[in-house]
Amino acid sequence: MSLTALFKTKTVFSLEVFPPKKSSPTDAILPTLKRLQSINPDFISVTLGAGGTEHCDGTVEIANIIQNKLNIPAISHVPGLYQTKSEVLALLDRLDSINVKNILALRGDKIPGKEPAGDFNHANELVQFVHEQRPDFSIASACYPNCHTEAPDFVDDITHLKEKVDAGADHLISQLFFDNQAFYDFKEKTEIAGIHVPIEAGIMPCTNKNQIERITQISGVPIPKKFAAIMDRYQNSEEAMLDAGIAFAVDQIIDLVSQGVDGIHLYTMNKSKIAKRIWDETKSVFAAADLAKQTANQ
Repeated sequence: MSLTALFKTKTVFSLEVFPPKKSSPTDAILPTLKRLQSINPDFISVTLGAGGTEHCDGTVEIANIIQNKLNIPAISHVPGLYQTKSEVLALLDRLDSINVKNILALRGDKIPGKEPAGDFNHANELVQFVHEQRPDFSIASACYPNCHTEAPDFVDDITHLKEKVDAGADHLISQLFFDNQAFYDFKEKTEIAGIHVPIEAGIMPCTNKNQIERITQISGVPIPKKFAAIMDRYQNSEEAMLDAGIAFAVDQIIDLVSQGVDGIHLYTMNKSKIAKRIWDETKSVFAAADLAKQTANQ
C-alpha cells in the first residue's frame, strides 16, 4: 500500500528525525530509532540540509536503516535550491537502490552567501521534475498554516501550494503551528482553492523556552496566549516545562484528530522518549478515529 493510500483507511501518525552532527557517527541515532520503532509509526521522515547532496550520506544511511532494518516506510527530504537536476537524479537513484521511493520535495532554506544551483528555484519545479523523471516515486511537499514567511499574503501562498499539488505532490505535511484554529482556517482555504490531497498537521512538542523562541523567530509561527502563559509560568522548572509542553502537544493532537485531520506528523527533534509519551497518551484517540473511519467506509 502506498503512503498516500494509507490516509483513506486511517488517521496517519508519522515522525520526523534528523541525522546526527557531522562529528558523530550515523549509528549514534540507532537507540533513538529503536525507541521510536515501538510506536509503530506509519512512516518516518529524515531531514536533509538545505545544501543538498554534499550532506546527503547521513540521510540516505538513516533512511536505509528505517526502511530495511526497522521495516518502517521512510521518507527522505530532498531540497532543490542548491542541487542540479543531475544531482537530484543521483540522489533519487541512491534512494531507489535501498527501496526508498517516498520523498518530501522542498525548495530548502536559503543559505546566506551561497549561490543557488538554478535548476529548482521553487518547490513546484522540483516536484514536477521528480514526477516526470521518476513517476514511481511518491512525492510529499510542505505547506504553511500560518503562511510562508516569504509570501506577501495567503492568496499568493495558496496559489503556489496549488502549483505544487498540480505538479505531482500527492500529500502535504504542514509546518509546525501552535494554534489549531490557524490550521482549520488554512484547510478551508485549501479546499476553496481546489486542493484535495491529504494534509498532515505538523506538531512540535516544545519543552524549552529558548528552543520555542528560536523556532518561532525562524519560522514566523506566532505563539498563542495560552502557550505564552505556560512558558512564563514554568520556564524556570525543567520538569514542569517538559510536562506542560507535552500536555500542550497532546491537547493539540486530540483536538485535531477529533476534527478529522488526515494525519499527525510529529517533529521529534530526535527526542524519542517525548515522542513515546505523546503516543501513549493519544493512541486510543487514533484507534477510535480509525474505527469510525472504517465503519463509515463499509
